[in-house]
Amino acid sequence: METLILGWFVLVETQSVLLLTLFGALQFVGTLIAPMFGAIGDRIGHRNLLCGMRFYYGILAAGIAGLAIGGVLQPIHVFVVTTLSGLVRQSDLVMRNALVGETIPPQQLMGAMSIARTTSDSARIAGALAGAGLFATLGMGQAYLVISAFYAGSFLLSLGIAGRAVRSPSPEDAARPRPSPWQDLLRATTYVWNTPELQASLGIAFLVNLTAFPITNGLLPYAASEIYRTDQTGLGYLVAGFAGGALIGSMLLSRFGHGLRPAPMMIAFCACWYVALIAFAATGSLWTGVLMLAVAGFVQSLCLVPLAVLMLRGTDPLLRGRVMGLRMLAVYGLPLGLLAAGPLIKEFGYPATTVIYGVFGLACTALVALRWRRHLWGPQARSAT
Repeated sequence: METLILGWFVLVETQSVLLLTLFGALQFVGTLIAPMFGAIGDRIGHRNLLCGMRFYYGILAAGIAGLAIGGVLQPIHVFVVTTLSGLVRQSDLVMRNALVGETIPPQQLMGAMSIARTTSDSARIAGALAGAGLFATLGMGQAYLVISAFYAGSFLLSLGIAGRAVRSPSPEDAARPRPSPWQDLLRATTYVWNTPELQASLGIAFLVNLTAFPITNGLLPYAASEIYRTDQTGLGYLVAGFAGGALIGSMLLSRFGHGLRPAPMMIAFCACWYVALIAFAATGSLWTGVLMLAVAGFVQSLCLVPLAVLMLRGTDPLLRGRVMGLRMLAVYGLPLGLLAAGPLIKEFGYPATTVIYGVFGLACTALVALRWRRHLWGPQARSAT
């Protein structure tokens, strides 16, 4: 709801695709410090950190609501609040994935991660449709009061998450000086560097954030307004189409994904994702675009859920928060992709830019598959189990 409403507000108020891509990029300014959030979560508990983050989101949303109701909200306010929120928001997924890894046995991770994805995918569908309707019906201020209420509810619900069991340190451990968070982070970085499966997973994660998510996230308001000539309700349909396809993919994985190998699925459906985006670029009507986005969302789930499972299975439990924090560094590709897309769209147009991103993504996916083929495809690969 929040991204859709603010993205539409920025586009309408500024009439600039460059500022729209800047808005999208600012949501990810905290990507570089996500590993540190992972290290902090490993120390104080992922549940405790998640609760504090949800409270922070609610305060920022209430600020936007107050400015909008007072009639003084300007794009600069949106950029400031988006920057403050972006410092923290990218670590939310780190905490949630780490909590799943803490509480679910490895052989059940595919189903568990799929179920976790269904909650976020279904929320995107409802949020896209409800956000567009609330914005059109009630206006910015009242719509943001609803968003603030949802943040308050998420904070209260997060208090009910089971915390990690805390082991009392032995006398030897208590006497030994505790490493700094930076040393913890360096240890996790070395671990990832020496684990080929994690290298490949991070490569795919960075690639899709650089070239796939900009099309289906930050640039959809532009496509709705300039390509399909529709309003915020049409934008809601486009967002809901992508999320609806992702929900179907997550539901199928939760039911049938237990015996599947995550590494080959990650590579194969990453390629399918780019093919779907290239087909989306050729659509000329709103409902055809919604359909192609649904296909893209479907194969996206079949790529990213196995990616998360591959990382959680291959990570030492004591390093899980830090490694998933390093995985969030890959999200830094999204603001880079958004910022690069602005000039490309201005020069070549939205459809051509989508095709350029799709073809580049396909080529890089093939390179990842070849570079780490022995560790992803071979019978001795850990991803085979």
